[in-house]
Amino acid sequence: MRYLIRNAEAILAQGISSSATDLRIADGIITEIGQGLLPQEGEQQVDASRSVIYPGFINTHHHLAQSALKGIPAGINQGLGEWLASVPYRFWPHIDPELMLAAAKMGLAEQLRSGATTCADHHYLYHLNSSMEMEDVLWQAADELGMRLVLCRGGATVQGSHKGLAKAGVKPETLELMLQRLEQTRSRYHQAESNAMRRLVVSPTSLVHSITAEDLKQVAAYARSHDLKLHSHLLEVGFDEQQAQALHGCTAVEYAQRCDWLGEDVWFAHLVQATEQDIQLLSETGTGIAHCPTSNCRLGSGIAPVVAMEKAGMPVTLGVDGSASAESGSVLQEANLAWLIHRTQQGPDATRLETVLEWASDNAAKMLGLDALGALAVGKAADLVIYDLNDYRFAGVHDRQWAPLMCGEPMRIKASFVNGRQVVEGGEVSGLDTEALQQDVIEGIQRLYKKVDA
Repeated sequence: MRYLIRNAEAILAQGISSSATDLRIADGIITEIGQGLLPQEGEQQVDASRSVIYPGFINTHHHLAQSALKGIPAGINQGLGEWLASVPYRFWPHIDPELMLAAAKMGLAEQLRSGATTCADHHYLYHLNSSMEMEDVLWQAADELGMRLVLCRGGATVQGSHKGLAKAGVKPETLELMLQRLEQTRSRYHQAESNAMRRLVVSPTSLVHSITAEDLKQVAAYARSHDLKLHSHLLEVGFDEQQAQALHGCTAVEYAQRCDWLGEDVWFAHLVQATEQDIQLLSETGTGIAHCPTSNCRLGSGIAPVVAMEKAGMPVTLGVDGSASAESGSVLQEANLAWLIHRTQQGPDATRLETVLEWASDNAAKMLGLDALGALAVGKAADLVIYDLNDYRFAGVHDRQWAPLMCGEPMRIKASFVNGRQVVEGGEVSGLDTEALQQDVIEGIQRLYKKVDA
C-alpha cells in the first residue's frame, strides 16, 4: 500500500523543519516529509490530526515466553536469584509450542500497542531434547502480526551455577548441537539486509554461568564468520562479578574480553553493576547496553549507570526484558522511566527527552545493524507510530511533541506501520483476535500448571 499521512501536530524527523505535518510512504519507504503534501493517485490517506508521529521504537532485549508468566506469586517480592528459580526456571521447561505461540503473540502485541516496531527477543528455551518448533512459532507470531523480529538465540552448554536450573531438570545442549541448530536457523530465517524483517543473533543465556570460556570463543567465532551480532546477560546483579573473580581471577567484563565477547558487534542486557573500570573497557571496545529500568526496579537489582556510559561513548538502547519482571510489556514505559529514574540520582539535567528517544530508536537500529530503521527521514524504512493525543489528559501539555515520552502510559496509537505495512489501527493490532488469544493463553497456563504440579 501507498499512504499519505496528513495533518500531524509534529513529526519527530531528522533534518526536517519543525513545521512538517505530512509524510508519504511508498514501497515500504518514507518518500517525502513536508507540509501541505497533495494526495497522489492510489494513495490511502491517514488523518493524523491531534497526533504526533514518532519513529518506531526498537526493543533490544525481551523474553517473549515470559508473557505467560506475569505476576507469579512466589516471585513477586524476590530478587533475581530466587526469582529465577520461582518463575522462569520452574515453568519454562514445561511450556509447549501452543502456549509459546500465544505468549509470543501477546508479547509482540503489547509492544506494538506501546509504539515498538522491532523486538529483539532473547529466547533461551533450548535444551538437549527441545523441539525446534518452540523457536519456529516465534517467527510465525512475528509474521502474523507484521513486526520485525531479531531472535537472540539463547541456550547453555553447561548446567551452570544456579540451583534453580538444576532443580528443573534441564539438560543443556552440547556445543555441537547448539552450533548445528544455530546454522539451521541462520540458513532458514536470517536476513542480512539493513531493513530485514528477520535477524539472528548469537546469544548464550548467561555469559558467566551458562557456557564455558572455550565454548564462548567458538560461538563468537561462528557469529563473526557469518556477520551475526552477539548478545547476552551480564552484571544484572553482583553474582556475575563474584563468579568471574572466583572462577577466572578477573572481572566479569575482563572475562568477556578474554572470551572474545567485547566489540561493536556485542551488546549486553542490564550491566547494572558495571564499575567505572568496566565502563572504560566497554566504551573502548564499542560494546553496548540494553538498559531495562523497569525490570531492574521490579527485581531490586539497581539502576544501570547509563548516563556515565553514554558520556563515555557506549551505545545505549532500551529493553523491556521479560514480562515476568516487567509486567507492562511496554517500550514506552521503559523510555518514560529511563527519562525519570536517572534524575533521582543525578539531578534534573541527567537525561533529556531527545536522548531517550535516540536510545529507543536510532541507537537501537545501529546496534542491531538495521541501519534502514530508527529515524524518520526520506529513504528510511517506513517504521513509524502515530500517537493519538486526542484525550483530555493531554489537553494541558504545552510541548505536545514530547507528550508520549513525558506522560507515558496509557497511550493510544492511532496507527502504526512496519516496513510500510499498517500493523496497528485505532489502538488495536491489525487482524489480531484478542478474545481468541486471551483464551489460548488461559488454556495454555492451565496445561502448564498440570505439568508443573505433576
